[in-house]
Amino acid sequence: MEIIILTLILGFLLAFLILVPRLFKSDAGQSKAVKMDNIVKAPKAYTKAEVSSHDKRTDCWIIIKQKIYDVTSYVEEHPGGDAILAHAGDDSTEGFYGPQHATRVFDMIEDFYIGDLQT
Repeated sequence: MEIIILTLILGFLLAFLILVPRLFKSDAGQSKAVKMDNIVKAPKAYTKAEVSSHDKRTDCWIIIKQKIYDVTSYVEEHPGGDAILAHAGDDSTEGFYGPQHATRVFDMIEDFYIGDLQT
């Protein structure tokens, strides 16, 4: 009986010594990945001339309140059709804040942010 208890205790200790370091290694790797995701990059600055060259359906950037958004991937999905192209490569602030847009568009636009307008 003592041998069985001793074997169980040694088994638990061995498992503990093998598994615990692996758990800590996994946590350390995950925390590094999280830290990498939290790195904040400085926004890139674009001139008005740079933005103006992106004025096509297949390459569409817009300016809203001095911020630049690459909405190329959204052009075909835009509920207003080609209205989004009216100010492609230019300032779309007035049209963006028009009554036709639901409030969800204000959250969606941040997904397309690429930088700021250089002043």
